[in-house]
Amino acid sequence: MRSHKDLIVYQRSLLYVKSIYDLSCDFPEVEKFGLTSQIRRAAVSVPSNIAEGAARRSAKEFLQFLYIALGSLSEVETQIEIAKLLDYSVDIDSILEENIQLRRMLLKLIENIKNKIY
Repeated sequence: MRSHKDLIVYQRSLLYVKSIYDLSCDFPEVEKFGLTSQIRRAAVSVPSNIAEGAARRSAKEFLQFLYIALGSLSEVETQIEIAKLLDYSVDIDSILEENIQLRRMLLKLIENIKNKIY
């Protein structure tokens, strides 16, 4: 691997961040320092952890950061469901589908790395 930027999962996670920012723009002003901030930070954490892990010296360290990215993805999914429950957004199906696709990609990358080191 040359760089984290070469990973499709990284590239798609950047687009996912944009989708989350777009979605959260419609949240009520009262959520500015609550759900809006939390969902954005969790979304940004996904590509950030992929990038940080890829820069580490060992595959085991990379795996650790990929698992953190996976956790952040689950956090975003939960926050999207909360937004839907609170009627902050009704059009979340495409974002949830992208969440599923990113999860699959991360799990596949994790599996590939594990197969190389174990």
